[in-house]
Amino acid sequence: PIVQSFGAALKVLNPKLASYQAVYQAIDDEFHNNRHFTRKGTETSDHGVIPMDALFFVALHNMYLVKTPWLLRVLYPSLIWKITTTTKELFLTFDDGPHPEATPFVLDTLALFNAKATFFCIGKNVAEYPEIYKRTIKEGHRVGNHTHNHLNGWNTDAETYSNNINEAALLIESNLFRPPYGRIKRSQVKIITPNFKIIMWDVLSGDFDTNLPGERSLDHVTNHSQPGSIVVFHDSARAFKTMKFVLPKVLEHFSKLGYTFSVIA
Repeated sequence: PIVQSFGAALKVLNPKLASYQAVYQAIDDEFHNNRHFTRKGTETSDHGVIPMDALFFVALHNMYLVKTPWLLRVLYPSLIWKITTTTKELFLTFDDGPHPEATPFVLDTLALFNAKATFFCIGKNVAEYPEIYKRTIKEGHRVGNHTHNHLNGWNTDAETYSNNINEAALLIESNLFRPPYGRIKRSQVKIITPNFKIIMWDVLSGDFDTNLPGERSLDHVTNHSQPGSIVVFHDSARAFKTMKFVLPKVLEHFSKLGYTFSVIA
């Protein structure tokens, strides 16, 4: 039944998927060929169901996606999941700052590799740490809106969500937006898109997962990133221990491979 419901939703968006069997095959292939799913910090290749809407079934089973599957990009084609590029270029992003310890560490580390990144900031944190926010911009990085209070879009009506983004926009001058937790409803997308590019991601480091060893988080990024990948880290208290371990190694690894690190335009 879940596959049928998901199939019905997909067929509205993509009529070329003519049958539930075709949908199931696509789901099965995604799971079978890619070990991109994490449950409580453990990778699994068990067969299951790709979420029908905004990672609902993933959240339901306490899972998150390390590598964003193409099915989500089909469901949300107006959202930006990856950057088209012809060069070895990665787009590192940092959510939830500014933070008095984590963000300066990120800025110092990026500078060592002449790397640029995009920071999706929480409005109330910008208000609390304005000098760190100003430093981020001064050093050539890009900033984006991450709501004022880190709202969960699934639990918030569209008007309240939009107002909270606008409140953050008084402090964060940017046309880039990322929904906290990656959770956003279609009604919210409709309201936001006239004024913002909604930036999702291609690779999730999992640095926020306190049960995930740092080496595994590093593997998530080094094994799944490719030219144009948007990679998510967090400059937050919760993620700092893992991010502090992973970020320098990611920068060193991809620098040796000839990659550059750019902001999202």
